[in-house]
Amino acid sequence: MNRCLLCEQLLERRPTWQGLLGVQKKQHLCETCSNSFQRADIIKEGDLLDRVHSLYEYNEAMREFFHQYKFLQDVALADVFAEELRSVLQEKKVVVPIPMHPEKRVERTFAHVDELLTRASIPFGHVLEKTSMAVMGEKTREERLAMKPLFTLNEKAVIEPITYTIVDDIYTTGTTLNQAAAVLKEAGAKRVEAVTLIRA
Repeated sequence: MNRCLLCEQLLERRPTWQGLLGVQKKQHLCETCSNSFQRADIIKEGDLLDRVHSLYEYNEAMREFFHQYKFLQDVALADVFAEELRSVLQEKKVVVPIPMHPEKRVERTFAHVDELLTRASIPFGHVLEKTSMAVMGEKTREERLAMKPLFTLNEKAVIEPITYTIVDDIYTTGTTLNQAAAVLKEAGAKRVEAVTLIRA
């Protein structure tokens, strides 16, 4: 029997026609843990970043999830929101994950946004490179405005006049996503949207 990826409680699955036909989705969480996340579908539109769609609110359950996923490196948790991300991203033409700085990548041992997309079976391309290890949520507005650009274009990337969809785990101040959008638009992107798992 499988266990909940968060609380390790045994997952009891009753027989269903979907299960017999092999089309029942795999269960990763128990009902209690699953219900602790608050779906929000917050949509914000702007100029530089044309549209941002955040799927969940940032609550205590989500804080615990990301602590276990990102900092305790429990990569299996990337499966938890795979179906939700796939339903939002599967029609997008070009998906661009927010990259990790190379040093941070070594420290974390895996690229958490890439892993979310991989588990959701969403093709993506690394057209951006991160040039700073700064954490935007820890800076004041004045510090953010005074910073050098966070991203540069990958030297092999060819940006076409189409819509690009940036993906990140969390939307806080918007600085990270807006800087990424600025690089893409300056290089020729017609429209830049974003999808984040949570909105803080």
